[in-house]
Amino acid sequence: MRVGLVSTAVPLVRGGYRFIVEWLQEKLQERGHAVEVIYLPYTDEPQHILPQMAAFRMIRLENHFDRIITFRPPAHVVQHPRKVVWFIHHLRHFYDLWNTPYSPVANDPQGRALRAAVMSVDNTALTEAYRVFTNSQAVGDRMRRFNGIGSEVLYPPVLRPELFRSGEYGGEIVSVCRLEHHKRQHLLVEAMALTRTPVRLRLSGTSMDPAYVDELRNSVERLGLSDRVTIENRWITEEEKADRLEHALACAYAPFDEDSYGYPTLEAAHAQRCTVTATDSGGVSEFVSGGVTGLVTEPEPGALAQAFDRLHADRGLARRMGQASARRIVELRIDWDTVVERLLA
Repeated sequence: MRVGLVSTAVPLVRGGYRFIVEWLQEKLQERGHAVEVIYLPYTDEPQHILPQMAAFRMIRLENHFDRIITFRPPAHVVQHPRKVVWFIHHLRHFYDLWNTPYSPVANDPQGRALRAAVMSVDNTALTEAYRVFTNSQAVGDRMRRFNGIGSEVLYPPVLRPELFRSGEYGGEIVSVCRLEHHKRQHLLVEAMALTRTPVRLRLSGTSMDPAYVDELRNSVERLGLSDRVTIENRWITEEEKADRLEHALACAYAPFDEDSYGYPTLEAAHAQRCTVTATDSGGVSEFVSGGVTGLVTEPEPGALAQAFDRLHADRGLARRMGQASARRIVELRIDWDTVVERLLA
């Protein structure tokens, strides 16, 4: 089959939103399909939203591909008789983050008109799709709530799960993801100042906000945590992720209202490591069940500190929840055979 994978991208910025596209490309090609990836540059600046949507709408791909699969919005507005949408999130500042500090669009007549236009285009594009999948129940619930459209949850796997292995459970909590304010690494650092055990913390990843990285480093110094908190502000390869998780105590991933379980959670599970997360971390709770596959706390440093200490004091609990996390992958059918079968059905 000739398959076009269509998504948006911020030039020179890597992350999970690219992984899902590039990894699917590799898995489709392994199965004998002809695949082309089409990225269009995208910016969230409000004045450019509608022109970018119009640009996507004018693209004609039906003569080149038997099927197209779209990912990051507004790629889903592309037209094709066999358009499959694998929706990874809305333009959230027009949806669940509307009229909050996280939305750059003012709640005034102009802003409300722009919001209405964006939602109207989304409704049209999603309704015309051949099939609609979401990467989590959280995103699916938003789609039903705001757009009145049903979808099927299709969880994205990691590229090479065999890389991840389980060694002895050490004393370090590992968090590998972008260092950004909404990922809330600052809560993890503040929690470390309140722990009663010699548990350690490693924060690894790139950032689009150097000021936030500086804030994290300053907090580590101010709280006297330099010997217990490591910050690696650089790109971490898949092999390096596996190395860090092999002997970790657990993973920590407590973003604000995440769209899905997040690759950090899944990578940890492949290494038989549980995840510490927060009650308001969104789609993470679809994978992390408190006391079963991880610990779920209130999003405040004291509660996270107690979770860190509990795992450090009870390696047996960490091991049991880590093993349950690995079984959860199988229960949810998070694998490439399932993904390819559903997207090409």
